[in-house]
Amino acid sequence: MASLRSGNLLIGQSGGATAVINASLVGAVEAALNDTRIKGVYGMHYGIAGLLNEDLLDLRQQPDTLWPQLLYTPSAALGSCRYKLKEQDIEKALTIFRRYDIRYLLYIGGNDSADTAHRLALAARKSNYELYAISIPKTIDNDLPFTDHSPGYGSAARFLATATQDSTMNTLSMPSHYPVKIIETMGRNAGWLAASSALGKHDESDAPHIILIPEQTFRAERFLAQVEEAYRRYGYVVVVASEALRDEQGQALGASGQVGVDAFQHPLLSGTAQALVELVKQELHLRARFDKPGDFQRMSSRYASPVDRQEAYLVGQEAVKAALRGENDKMITLVRHDEPTYHCSTGLVDLKNVANVQHLIPETYFDAHNAMVTPAFYTYAQPLIGEPLTRYPRVDTTKVITL
Repeated sequence: MASLRSGNLLIGQSGGATAVINASLVGAVEAALNDTRIKGVYGMHYGIAGLLNEDLLDLRQQPDTLWPQLLYTPSAALGSCRYKLKEQDIEKALTIFRRYDIRYLLYIGGNDSADTAHRLALAARKSNYELYAISIPKTIDNDLPFTDHSPGYGSAARFLATATQDSTMNTLSMPSHYPVKIIETMGRNAGWLAASSALGKHDESDAPHIILIPEQTFRAERFLAQVEEAYRRYGYVVVVASEALRDEQGQALGASGQVGVDAFQHPLLSGTAQALVELVKQELHLRARFDKPGDFQRMSSRYASPVDRQEAYLVGQEAVKAALRGENDKMITLVRHDEPTYHCSTGLVDLKNVANVQHLIPETYFDAHNAMVTPAFYTYAQPLIGEPLTRYPRVDTTKVITL
């Protein structure tokens, strides 16, 4: 391969921030700063929207002490955005690349960010502009294809598994007050986050008792029967439901609470948990309430998985190495190895196969009949969250017997 043109590297962050997105930034920046083939190292301030506004940061001017600290800092240090490139934006972006001699482009994000990087790579190639564009995977939704999992998911999974345990303890303390608890998770059209709530479940009686994922059509009668059965057996019920559940007509349960769409036309739903609570109250006459962790599940630093952080750093490093090898229009992937112990190496996949494609939960990971994950899911997900979760003790409730 011919030697690559020396030039400047530009990196940005996009989409919903996670607990470990900055680890990918640090991995990439540290690799770039240490390679003499890269002259300037610039950051997009607020993602691709910042690029179009020529709001670029000189990352070589940051203090050396910043990067080790950012490794443990949640949210997007450069600022993020949800902006879909318009056709007229692409030529403007290329003009800016030329002006700043950008030859290496790294974009940290999920499906939509992969689409952005792919379109810019194609436009540069068509214009005969030498650009090496690499997408760095990031999404708590865990729905990127061709990678074993996505950085950001392990930490969100750890948070949700812990939050489910904690919320359950509150329900257990007064089961007669609100015997049915609904916990709503993010995840768009994939149920990976809802499924992760079971990672603290040790036996059948532990919560969650029911998991609802968007890969399975929601049927009200079946759901109510499952709630009724769990209540009869345990005296309380904890349900974890994905925000994007759809009924047999394809209607989103959260449609009544829809608050618009984002730049990529993804619905912004907010009514799923409320709809389930109302259904339980009206049909089963049981008191019910819901919890919605919201942004906490995306970027709670308290529950960040060390495994997740290390892998996020790794994909950032490898993106720079791939670009310097002349790779272009690719996404870094994580390749799982289970022998002798769990670890991941990295690979590459063409962005045309990733952009706007979703990887959903396979049938082998979810038992639709019992609305619960399978042992195969535990095998898949447990290594991603790091240390095993604390198992809370419970008081023996044997009653005093009078003589």
